[in-house]
Amino acid sequence: MKTRTSPAAISVWRPIDTDTFLLGAPHYPEHVDESYWARDAERMAAAGFNTVRMGEFAWHIFEPRQGQFDFELFDRAIAVLGRRGVKTIMCTPTATPPRWLTAHYPEVLRVDGNGRQASHGSRQHADTSSPVFRAHSRRITGAMAKHYRHNPNVVGWQTDNELNTTASESYSPATRREFQIYLQDRYNTIDALNFAWGGDFWATRYDNFDQIVLPFDHAPGFLSPGHVQDYHRFLAVATACFQHDQVEILRASNPAWFIFHNLGRLHDIDFRGQFSTDLDFAGYDIYPMLYDEMQRVGGHAEIQALHLDICRGFSGNFIVPEQQSGFGAQPTFSTMTPEPGEMRRMAYTSVARGADGVLFFRWRPAHFGAEIYWMGIVDHDDIPRRRYDEAKQFSGEINAIKDKILGTHVRMDVGIAGSDFDNQEAHRTYPIGLPSPHDDAIILHRHCYRAGIACGYIHPEDDLSPLKVLYVPHWLMWKDDWTARIEKFASNGGTVILSARTGSRDENNHIIRDPAPGPSLSALAGITVEEFGRLAPIDGDGLFALAGRYGGGAARKMFAAESARRRYLLKIGNHEIAAAHMYELLDLAAGTEILGAWSNRFAAGRAAVTSRRVGKGSIVYVGTYLTENLVGVLIADLIAQAGVEPLLPNLPEGVEVTLRQSGDTRLLFILNTKDEPVRLERVPAGALLVADAPVDDGALVLPAYGCVIVELHSV
Repeated sequence: MKTRTSPAAISVWRPIDTDTFLLGAPHYPEHVDESYWARDAERMAAAGFNTVRMGEFAWHIFEPRQGQFDFELFDRAIAVLGRRGVKTIMCTPTATPPRWLTAHYPEVLRVDGNGRQASHGSRQHADTSSPVFRAHSRRITGAMAKHYRHNPNVVGWQTDNELNTTASESYSPATRREFQIYLQDRYNTIDALNFAWGGDFWATRYDNFDQIVLPFDHAPGFLSPGHVQDYHRFLAVATACFQHDQVEILRASNPAWFIFHNLGRLHDIDFRGQFSTDLDFAGYDIYPMLYDEMQRVGGHAEIQALHLDICRGFSGNFIVPEQQSGFGAQPTFSTMTPEPGEMRRMAYTSVARGADGVLFFRWRPAHFGAEIYWMGIVDHDDIPRRRYDEAKQFSGEINAIKDKILGTHVRMDVGIAGSDFDNQEAHRTYPIGLPSPHDDAIILHRHCYRAGIACGYIHPEDDLSPLKVLYVPHWLMWKDDWTARIEKFASNGGTVILSARTGSRDENNHIIRDPAPGPSLSALAGITVEEFGRLAPIDGDGLFALAGRYGGGAARKMFAAESARRRYLLKIGNHEIAAAHMYELLDLAAGTEILGAWSNRFAAGRAAVTSRRVGKGSIVYVGTYLTENLVGVLIADLIAQAGVEPLLPNLPEGVEVTLRQSGDTRLLFILNTKDEPVRLERVPAGALLVADAPVDDGALVLPAYGCVIVELHSV
């Protein structure tokens, strides 16, 4: 494995600096009799695996009593794997502190919003902001790092496990005190905090930092958005500091180790801050069929693509430490099961969208505990079947072409502004029933996914020049530095699409005192917002987010009728479509063109969508929220005018297409997400690196869940 070097600066375009494509599975030798271990290692090696991940839930084994360490079980397991050429990624086991710790130090336990202290017996029950727990975390990390620093079979580390996935918030006395310390450091004076939180509203002013309380929901009324925003900023900082403790110890013990974290639900983590800069790369656990059950947006193939594109926007290429392999369940839910060929296809989707390593979850399922039906590569009866065969096929194919994959990044022609912690949280502090930036952007991402357009998420501080279009989905907080960056992008020929409410709050979550979208964006876009108001969702049943809480079905019917009566129409060219969620009335500066206008009610004739030329490109302002029709009528046309073409024309439904590239290397991934064959025409010429079907005169018939990778000829 290549010697570790310091990673490049965070960017969506950043690949992992490695010559090894990690292939393998999370492995739990503590869950089976030792007689299984040698057979497991043989099968892993035969499958082409080079890595396992282990130890994340084994603190009770590493340290059965405080200060007494025992690494013998894992030493033996690592050695058995190493003899077959399978290396080990160790994990700090802090997601599951042992019973002796929580019994002797109950102050480390989380407290929920109802004042209930967490119980021992699950995971993530300890509060990562607790100084006591942080001290124990440093101690176990130090003992493990010292023990394994010279072990040649341990090549890297994962910090903790899916931080903040089970819980991110805590309302314990320790959390409150740490929150107060964070705020004193942030604001220095209590007057500055009172200004930021609007202390003269509802008499919420504090006399000193010791008085500050945690933001309990409805206790009894609503909270200041600034208070809530700062609480989540604090949680993100506390999470980063908790991880930083471990990273410092691991780096000092063996600088050659790579270090990453496996992210789950992505709550209260600032991916553009210390959390990510401490790491060599990020890891994202991918369970497409679980996400589909949770979010029900477009099917599991679309939701996997969306999730991966969002994650790549945080810090660039990544690995997948947990890739769904089969049926998954915990006591209260279960997922659908990947059909034959589908596990491999889902793994290729991860690679196509930026994974430089894939570990299938898990090697074998547990026979006890809260995940007994979370299936692995090998079944409960220790018989390898179709999932093992697919993993072996995938590993063989990847090992054959890894040198072409590594070092490439995912192409994007259309970028969606993402990866900004403050804007993510600002919406949550005061949502008023409107879609979040994430919810709004899904509509554009879905359009691009289905059309085969290279699309993803990007932060304005990244290099925007590879893009042709940038869409900003209702970012309430806007920095003037970003204005200069998007102006440069537009001047060089790019199209920037700004959306309603962008730039309408400052960093304290106050409404700005200038007309939206603020002086710098107003000057660039050539508009100011004179008035705004709420509209009902296209498929909604009322104007008000809380309508269902008052009056039941009768109230809903009344609100639905009122919504239909007050529908606002938007005219764009020869099309007239219904708008949703919000209207804005725009005042135009000289030289600003109207692309769309309101066509009914009191707003009739007022500008709703505008465009202003900036250098070789343009700044478009859309004074409403996206709908499927608005994307089809307006955004699709703007994308086409910007010179964006699909990676494959006339893409059949259910076919996913992505391009990874670097220099002269261009790898086109064509993946059939359906359970039936599909025919594609006009496939570009190139070398077939992976081919479930031959290309005949530019056409191919891709079988169910079939995968093709074409190395395109140089242009």
